[in-house]
Amino acid sequence: MKTSGFSFFFSVWHRLQHTWKAGSANERRLLGTALAVLLLALLWWAALGPALGTLRGANAQHRTLDAQLLTMRGLATETASMQAMPRIKTADSRSALEQSVRDLGPSGRLSVAGERATVTFKDVPADTLVKWLVQTRKTARAKPAEMHMTLNAMRTAWDGNVVLLLPPP
Repeated sequence: MKTSGFSFFFSVWHRLQHTWKAGSANERRLLGTALAVLLLALLWWAALGPALGTLRGANAQHRTLDAQLLTMRGLATETASMQAMPRIKTADSRSALEQSVRDLGPSGRLSVAGERATVTFKDVPADTLVKWLVQTRKTARAKPAEMHMTLNAMRTAWDGNVVLLLPPP
């Protein structure tokens, strides 16, 4: 005879009730306490533990998100100011780029092919490279498309190249 899952559960439940009634008051109290402890541990593991962990990490995550928001607002402001600038001709952009590469000194070399300009540099300190990129973005309105950089052997400056997109004619 095949029994359903419900009748099996009902059978087990009756056996547990019988065992509970057959035990002494001390045994029932001890078993009840053990079940309560087990239930509390299960509740802690499933609901309260993860929630408290999230709550503990909320302040650090909030500070991180605030810093990211400030960065994004700064970038949005910079983007809006650059968009408000008048358009520049390709020839003017190219001459501004040539001037900025000359400012790098003997460590920079420029080659232009259409609307793509490649600047190769050797032994350029990081702060000089950052200033050059900012100046190039503002004066020549050239957008960096690719960068391939490596630290030099003494690990004091950068070698590599930057591919820039000049504004369309």
